[in-house]
Order: sequence, then structure tokens, then C-alpha cells
Amino acid sequence: MCQLFETIRITDGSPVNLDLHDLRLNRSRRKLYGLNDELRLSDYIRVPDECRSGVFRCRVIYGQEIVSTEFTPYVPAIVRTLRLVHADTLVYDHKYLDRSGLTGLINRDIADDILIVRDDCATDTSYSNIAFSDGKQWVTPDIPLLCGTMRERLLLDGVMKSKRITVDVLFQFTHFRLINAMLGFDSPVLPIANIIIPT
Repeated sequence: MCQLFETIRITDGSPVNLDLHDLRLNRSRRKLYGLNDELRLSDYIRVPDECRSGVFRCRVIYGQEIVSTEFTPYVPAIVRTLRLVHADTLVYDHKYLDRSGLTGLINRDIADDILIVRDDCATDTSYSNIAFSDGKQWVTPDIPLLCGTMRERLLLDGVMKSKRITVDVLFQFTHFRLINAMLGFDSPVLPIANIIIPT
């Protein structure tokens, strides 16, 4: 059976958005394994003393039960450009440990990462949700590949809204930023021209 994982931001020893990680983990366990018992990540995450200052990444691997937890210093990936990739049959609706279907689409000779399009609608990059700005408001695709925890938090807090974003309206936006469990709304703001359409 497949394994899954959660990536949790640890800031000065405190896990961020742990309630939303719990919800996603248990939702996946119900859907994929038919399990109705609720796990709480706080019962498994023990932040080491050396990870109590600064920002660390906690990776929790799980299946029917928690398999392992590990902590590493957080080093942000440098992503400036995205290549538009059409992948209508790609499915990544749970945070599967096997990400080969996503990473196999990346060609770093063309761009740092990809913006995945399904059924003519923008979804996600290979490792993050995405938000777009028209100079007045921030919106995120309403049909992401994976509903991220930081995306959910920002929607709940009213920082951005969700909206259907088709390819034909994509370049009406002026900027974009990437969002995931490690990247909040302080992530770099990049010009929409940094999204490359393949010729």
C-alpha cells in the first residue's frame, strides 16, 4: 500500500498549522485505508532541542500508522520561473510519498519548476500551491491538485480567495507567488512573465 507524508513547518520549536495537517492526514487515512480513528500529530512530533531556534522542516511519513518523523533545517528552494505543462490525467489528490509523476514533468533547462494545467485550468506547481495577483487581490486556483495546509489557512483567514483560473485569463494577472507548508504569504512575489508557455 502507498505511503504518504506531511511536511510541517517548525518555527522556534513550535509546529505551524498542525490542526490542518491533522485534518488532511486523517482524511487521507479514511479515504485510502478505510480507517476512522483519528491520529494527532502532536502525539508523535517531539522537536529536538537543536531544532528549537529558527525554522526547521518536520517530515512525517505515514500509512495506516505513523512510520517516522525527521527534522532538517529549512533551506528555501530558489524558484523564479515556471513552465506551463498540460497534464490532464495527472492525479495527486493525497500527499503521496511517490512524487515521480510530478517531478518527471520538470525540465530545469527550461524553467525552475512547472505550473500544471488540467482541463485548461491552472492547478499547482510540482511542490506548492500558487496564488495570482491582479494588483488588487490575490486568488488561488479553486481546483488544485492538492489542497495545501497553508493554502487552506490563507483562505480561512481571508488573505486570498479561490477562483477558476483558465489558461486564457492567466496572463491578465500581474504577479504570482508560491505557497506551501513552509512558504507563507511572505514568499517572493514574481512577475507573471516568469511563467513560460512552451512553443
